[in-house]
Amino acid sequence: MKSPSHSTKTPPVITQAHSTPVPSRRSDRNESQTVLRACEVLKVFRSLGEELSLAEVIERTHLPKTTSFRLLRTLIHGGLLERASSGVYRNRFGPVTAHPFRIGFAAQGDSDFCRAVLQSVETAAAREHVHLITVNNRYSAREALRNVDILIEERVDLVLEYQTYERVAPAIASKFLEANTPVIAIEIPHPGCPYFGANNYRAGLIGGKALGRWARENWDGKVDQLVLLELPIAGSLLELRITGLVDGLRAELPSIVNVPIVHLNGRGDFETVLEVIRQYLRRAPARRTLVGTVNDVCALAALRAFEEAGASERCAVVGQNAIRETRNELRRPGTRLIGTVAYFPERYGDAIIPLALGMLQKKSVPFTVFVKHQLITPRNVDLVYPLDEHGDARLSFNGAAPRSAATAAAAR
Repeated sequence: MKSPSHSTKTPPVITQAHSTPVPSRRSDRNESQTVLRACEVLKVFRSLGEELSLAEVIERTHLPKTTSFRLLRTLIHGGLLERASSGVYRNRFGPVTAHPFRIGFAAQGDSDFCRAVLQSVETAAAREHVHLITVNNRYSAREALRNVDILIEERVDLVLEYQTYERVAPAIASKFLEANTPVIAIEIPHPGCPYFGANNYRAGLIGGKALGRWARENWDGKVDQLVLLELPIAGSLLELRITGLVDGLRAELPSIVNVPIVHLNGRGDFETVLEVIRQYLRRAPARRTLVGTVNDVCALAALRAFEEAGASERCAVVGQNAIRETRNELRRPGTRLIGTVAYFPERYGDAIIPLALGMLQKKSVPFTVFVKHQLITPRNVDLVYPLDEHGDARLSFNGAAPRSAATAAAAR
């Protein structure tokens, strides 16, 4: 197959070249059906050390219970499997596949969050002996559409689509549907595709409740205004973060319904969002302000703007994503960042790759998979992320803007 042609634009990065699938072999009258069935049992173990119950082996192989049990016992005696516990079997041999699946990953961009997702997907794919073909959407709707054609030409078996813009999601899904290529949509829903990512309303609710509790405990519940930094370009699903935040805030602080609400557009990199908040603070006197944000870039920009205005003590901010810079900010003495909601991108691959393999193996898989969320605060940040390197990053707001804040606008 020819390599796809590229335009004069910077080409997306393709991390793995494809290989020609191994053609199916004709059945041989002299071959042993028992051995073939034993091979089918071995194939259902997807990684070295994986443990499966008898019921799981039966479900994956569709072999009768008695046959599966006898084959498992035989493979134990042959040294390829071992008995982990009663009715549970452990793979000692490694994955056995006719040919590796080829999965395309259209990465959202180059932020810290996206890099963590990519690294986790690469690690999980390597563990499962999957060929991963990666392209970069670069936070661009045009680039995302262009990458669809590249992945279709690469003849991938399935695509993990991670892009920002809800408005192009139908076109992307339609192209892959026409090519008969299944898709898992990451973070932004695509019509007809399974969804993996944030439970945005739940994440917003966690942040809103934390903000309300903080205001009640530190300001006796007396708040003058609520500022919401939103991201309209990402569409309705991401707006649920803000909806959940407001609902959580009202649950903890019912009097907030009488407080003026200011809606600001959080679209852009750190400097762009910072300028939006600066302009707002020039027009409005700094008062006791709760700041709810759609992502951590907005949270960090809000903190900087209030610091510049000499009004840090008049704000309390909650973020979303728990990127490294916000975790380091939580460690800074006297920070007005009261918390950020974690999404744990470093764990995405451990769930996405098995989901993709399940789809490719025609197994029943959930249509929606939500990631775990947890509130990260100054009190628990070192417990949840003990391996962070603190260093000078603790002082990120005494000088230059944080590293990840310079990235383009993103749903994260």
